[in-house]
Amino acid sequence: MHATPTILGATTATPRSPRNFRWRVVDIVVASVIGVASGVIFWAWGLAWSPLSGILAFTPGLEGLLAGGWLFAGVLGGLVIRKPGAALYTEVIAAVVSMLIGTQWGFSTLIWGVVEGLGAEIILALFFYANFRLGVALLAGAGAGVAVGLLDTTFTSYVALDFGYKVVYFVSAVVSGTVLAGFLSWLAVRGLARTGALSRFASGRDARVVDIAAR
Repeated sequence: MHATPTILGATTATPRSPRNFRWRVVDIVVASVIGVASGVIFWAWGLAWSPLSGILAFTPGLEGLLAGGWLFAGVLGGLVIRKPGAALYTEVIAAVVSMLIGTQWGFSTLIWGVVEGLGAEIILALFFYANFRLGVALLAGAGAGVAVGLLDTTFTSYVALDFGYKVVYFVSAVVSGTVLAGFLSWLAVRGLARTGALSRFASGRDARVVDIAAR
């Protein structure tokens, strides 16, 4: 932080300008693109759910490891846009798109999208939308994992299953959210920044600075 001279010759810290959380047109466009693209992936992931969950059936509840495939949109949107509501917006758009294409879960897809988006959004809000390092990305993914874990074990057919099954599913969902939604989204932002695609966003500029410093 630079210092500026005062009339008495002393120095005072230059106040840092407040962050502008107002959404720009480019924010809306990019967040929407992320949401739509993610929605197509959500739909495809839904098709793969049955065969993949069958492979994981050797341990009851382990299919929770697949949950992260529906959680990354919110985390990715939040890391790129860096403004309040971005995680929720992108996750909901993705849920709506996958629902319109056609999923076996129907309208409940939208409800899940809202809650999962809030799971990531709350974590970013706790850091005042000012810290987007790897640790926060992992926590945001974990937050989305907690959201889906609670939803699935409370409001779906999993309710009738035994407690041990629910615990394994819940823990698996959180791990999946942390890795697939948190870590991979963080890597995606770094990769997009290298291409220059995020040059109009603080996320792109910061990632490029980190990469240059690491050389």
